[in-house]
Amino acid sequence: MRKLKNSELGRKSVDQFRRSEKSPFVIVLDNIRSFSNVGSVFRTADAFLTESIYLCGITAVPPNREIQKTALGATESVAWKYFKDTMDAVKELKSHGYLIVGIEQAEGAVNLGDFVVRDGSKYALVFGHEVNGVNQDIINACDYVIEIPQFGTKHSFNIAVSTGIVLWELNRTRKYQ
Repeated sequence: MRKLKNSELGRKSVDQFRRSEKSPFVIVLDNIRSFSNVGSVFRTADAFLTESIYLCGITAVPPNREIQKTALGATESVAWKYFKDTMDAVKELKSHGYLIVGIEQAEGAVNLGDFVVRDGSKYALVFGHEVNGVNQDIINACDYVIEIPQFGTKHSFNIAVSTGIVLWELNRTRKYQ
């Protein structure tokens, strides 16, 4: 077995990425404090052909050297928009027909493995602050809340890890051109 060279991977150019059909997901970052987490989310969003990222509240925005360290150029391919208030982002997304999905431990949350993505529906996936999680007002506005199952002693995953887990699971059965 031989490790592939970057030139053999058949990756899209930024222009090809922008023209590609995207997954039905928008990522909403609710007051993420870590620049590295923001960059990692951009990189993961690029890998899964995510439509866009909504950066809200204290979440840092590109261009930013600290974001770029982990984004590795994904801030150029993935569309993004900034909102001072996360609720304004949620309201905009709802007005465009998105179902709002909080990623949080909450009463009535659906286990990630049991959540079904419906064909023709669009989803806004809300990931929250590294310590405080998704703001309760935003949880109240959600159509669904998904919980990632965990089996150890810790009560949460890093935000960038959570984004990767959720996007992988929700995209797992989807087909791309």
